[in-house]
Amino acid sequence: MLAELLQRADIWRGRQTAPRAQRSTAPTGYGTLDTRLPGGGWPIGALTEILYPQEGIGELQLTLPTLARLSQGERWIAWINPPLTPYAPALAAHGVNLQRLLWVCTQRPEEGLWALEQALRSGICAAVLSWPARCDDRTLRRLQLAAEHGQVLAFLYRPLENARKASPAALRLILQKTPEGGLAVNFVKCRGAWISDTLHLPRSVTGDARPWNSR
Repeated sequence: MLAELLQRADIWRGRQTAPRAQRSTAPTGYGTLDTRLPGGGWPIGALTEILYPQEGIGELQLTLPTLARLSQGERWIAWINPPLTPYAPALAAHGVNLQRLLWVCTQRPEEGLWALEQALRSGICAAVLSWPARCDDRTLRRLQLAAEHGQVLAFLYRPLENARKASPAALRLILQKTPEGGLAVNFVKCRGAWISDTLHLPRSVTGDARPWNSR
């Protein structure tokens, strides 16, 4: 039985590693994070899950250096159903080119998942950020395939309680706010590496400009 399970492609092995050269990645903008990730950055063509206990702890700042760089190109940065209104002046202060942002809001959760899958698969987006209300294993696998097809950075922002659930995402991170206002990053899953230590990103590194409008 165990031997049969290990033959399945959807079984991830914690200590499984892969040659870095085979991976397509994008730098995170944080050198200490890049040194831990296989290939030196966010995985392209794969899901990255960012799990956090509450909104506004700095979960978006973690991706802003990458978004700022990608927004200088020709492809789009799509935001699917963000929980709060993005604050344009703060995004611009982080170097994000607002002309390359797409902001999609849908009425129903299933419409949001449809928009997310289309954006991932389209090939016209450099990155897609989404805050899905619900996402079962079957949906996650479909989104993973769409990200592979579109060769896009795919960030899923999900509540912390999903950390114990299985996921096909290549990278899963848990964020916690530190008492000093920075971020503590723990690696739930990192395809191609086994990372057990906690990465601390001080506030001086993540920046102060809040990318959300107040409620």
